[in-house]
Amino acid sequence: MLEVSNLEVVYNDVILVLRGLSLVVPDGQIVALLGANGAGKTTTLRAISGLLDVHDGEITKGTITFDGKRLSGLQAPDIVRLGVKQVMEGRRVFGDLTVEENLIAGGYVSRDRQALRLAHQKVFDLFPRLADRRTQRAGYLSGGEQQMLAIGRAMMTDPKLLILDEPSLGLAPLLVQQIRGIIVDINEAGTSVLLIEQNATMALSIANFGYVMETGKVVMDGPAEKLLHDEDVKEFYLGLHGDGDGSVDGDGDRRGARRSFRDVKHYKRRKRWLS
Repeated sequence: MLEVSNLEVVYNDVILVLRGLSLVVPDGQIVALLGANGAGKTTTLRAISGLLDVHDGEITKGTITFDGKRLSGLQAPDIVRLGVKQVMEGRRVFGDLTVEENLIAGGYVSRDRQALRLAHQKVFDLFPRLADRRTQRAGYLSGGEQQMLAIGRAMMTDPKLLILDEPSLGLAPLLVQQIRGIIVDINEAGTSVLLIEQNATMALSIANFGYVMETGKVVMDGPAEKLLHDEDVKEFYLGLHGDGDGSVDGDGDRRGARRSFRDVKHYKRRKRWLS
């Protein structure tokens, strides 16, 4: 469905951020894109969604195609009309509008009133809590409810591909599990999903395939189940290393649990992945 091939992106004509990035999102699947802050995940999404020009970015090499149509050079509204919807990091709901008005805004590009009514009901079926708060201003919703609204707003035009940027960010563990279940439900209903997450455990537990980014390119990819049990991914994204048997080492630290991500040397990670 979505194919990104050998993509390079430059900001302000001088800063090279993506360096030959390639990835594929097959029809009907969930694909996870993992990486630390600064790896280039957000730039990848901007390139796919047609938002690079807003940030003085430009695709200098490579192609992006969706359902056989080239997305490179299209404006964001045209990409939305093709069936690609993105839920941005930080939710970005319209705080002064009600839940109902936010959903109406999400269906703005559609002129099919019957389809909008059906989509509207599907969103409330998916998020009963939003139905209970339909007249409430979005700015007064909890963080979890705002995330539900952001996803529901994106679903108002029944997208073929839903791009989620850090949907679990800032949410309590129970809400993360709810969002996880909602993503699975959306996918099982026929929508492909590109899931960008730092919560690797959640992302890989529901994805079919995964990519790991580092400094603007993919350094590891494979079936999600394989990545979930890969020693490098476990160490750098799940916080585990060693034999993980729970015993205590000479420094008094429990084996299998890393004290801090900052303790892991950047050069060590690159050396192991790129060797």
